[in-house]
Amino acid sequence: MQNTPWWRGAIIYQVYPRSLMDSNGDGVGDIAGIIDKLDYIASLGVDAIWVSPFFRSPMKDFGYDISDYRDVDPLFGTLDDIDRLIAEAHKRDIRLIIDQVLSHTSDQHAWFQESRESKDNLKADWYVWADPSEDGTPPNNWLAIFGGCAWEWEPRREQYYLHNFLKSQPDLNFHNPDVRAAILAEVEFWLKRGVDGLRLDAINFCFHDKQLRNNPAKPAAERKGRGFSEDNPYAFQRHLFDNTQPENLEFMQEIRCLMDRYPGTVTLGEISSEDSLATMAEYTQGDKRLHMTYSFELLSEEFSAAYIRHTVETLEQGLGEGWPCWAIGNHDVARVLSRWGGDSASPALAKVLNAMLFSLRGSICSYQGEELGLTEANIDQHQLQDPYGIAFWPRFKGRDGCRTPMPWSNGVAGGFTDSSPWLPVPQEHLARAVSIQDDAPDSVLNAYRTFTDWRKQQPALLWGDIKFYDLGENLLAFTRATSEQTLLAVFNLSSQSVSTECTRALCDEGEITPVSGHGFSGQLQEDTLLLAPFDAYFAALTR
Repeated sequence: MQNTPWWRGAIIYQVYPRSLMDSNGDGVGDIAGIIDKLDYIASLGVDAIWVSPFFRSPMKDFGYDISDYRDVDPLFGTLDDIDRLIAEAHKRDIRLIIDQVLSHTSDQHAWFQESRESKDNLKADWYVWADPSEDGTPPNNWLAIFGGCAWEWEPRREQYYLHNFLKSQPDLNFHNPDVRAAILAEVEFWLKRGVDGLRLDAINFCFHDKQLRNNPAKPAAERKGRGFSEDNPYAFQRHLFDNTQPENLEFMQEIRCLMDRYPGTVTLGEISSEDSLATMAEYTQGDKRLHMTYSFELLSEEFSAAYIRHTVETLEQGLGEGWPCWAIGNHDVARVLSRWGGDSASPALAKVLNAMLFSLRGSICSYQGEELGLTEANIDQHQLQDPYGIAFWPRFKGRDGCRTPMPWSNGVAGGFTDSSPWLPVPQEHLARAVSIQDDAPDSVLNAYRTFTDWRKQQPALLWGDIKFYDLGENLLAFTRATSEQTLLAVFNLSSQSVSTECTRALCDEGEITPVSGHGFSGQLQEDTLLLAPFDAYFAALTR
């Protein structure tokens, strides 16, 4: 489609820099390591990379606790390295999206260091401070996602400060216009350097209820985990007042106005709210809010054709002209192959899940290692790095299992580093290393490449509308349609072969003509659709 923004229908490859490639032998991945692997990333057929935080940080939350928005942590490199990464990515026609963590900073940030000293300094109102209750307890019942109370006592001010995550991640006070202006200036610093987009972490957490009202309790039957487990006390509340406040929409407009001054740039917001699908729709309505958002709805434990269909249809019903972004894996949740496939998940499941994700309407985030079919790593307690996992062990083991280093070879440390890696490289990952899969025609890696190459030639899969059909319990079936093309996509998400008759509703859409080049073997024989386990079928529909 002419004049379609580059990000619509784009595949965005998420790079977790600590774990992609170590270039200097310290056991931790870095920016130079990303540059070294750009040719590999380009071979995947993706359109952009999203790089998780590389800013100066004490690393209490591995970079999501920023102490200087405008500098690169020495662990990862320098500003010159970032400039080189931008230039080298652009040479390969790959856009660069960077994380921006705006709702909170590190407690080591200069702003907080000043703010905590007194109630009357120049930055006294830059963070969320509150007096204690009469009995000295916190001002309300708000909880932190990473465990415990969301308020921490500061003796210098004799007040509590708010932290929705770790106590070392104090929340900024976005009700203060000076804070909003300062944050926009930090964002613009990177736009001026040439980045193509911003992934906005926890973007609906910027504002809090000024009255500090208590969150109501949530009945046990209604508790569910989205980015946290159901036994986390955070799930026991309806989070009506500690995030997703109405004022946040005005700030989204301010961000969009800034982005519009840099044509071709894009915003991708991470949403975690009481009704994430409704918030996704709300935050992308019109041309004065975010370009696109994603949530944890497909990053959950729930997995079935019916669940995926319900999730996508629910968003589509409220989205209007907004644009979605879908992900089934990232650095915060267990690897999708293990989460949805169990301990003995087949590589064939990895292939069909990637193809299914790439066929949904919207843009796509694909987490590093999904192209290899990596499984969740089992990390022993003494090896844990993630404070989230350390706090909730053993019921929740944290996020380290999805953050282990990329296996580039089946040698020592998977070719990731010449020294001891920051997290262990699982033995089972070595058999799925890039060097092994690269030349294997039927590997998950080459299935990924085949499908992304084919997808680029299908306008319907890039920009088309979506319509679902009921073809049976284990089948996810939908059409994607533009004015020039209508494609039928059917995915067998089960480990059993499926034989099913096409429904009358589908047959009435027009003549079904199989298309090839996508790498799957599903067949239509007369009116019967035949699919092997974890297989897919694609066809053109013409009237």
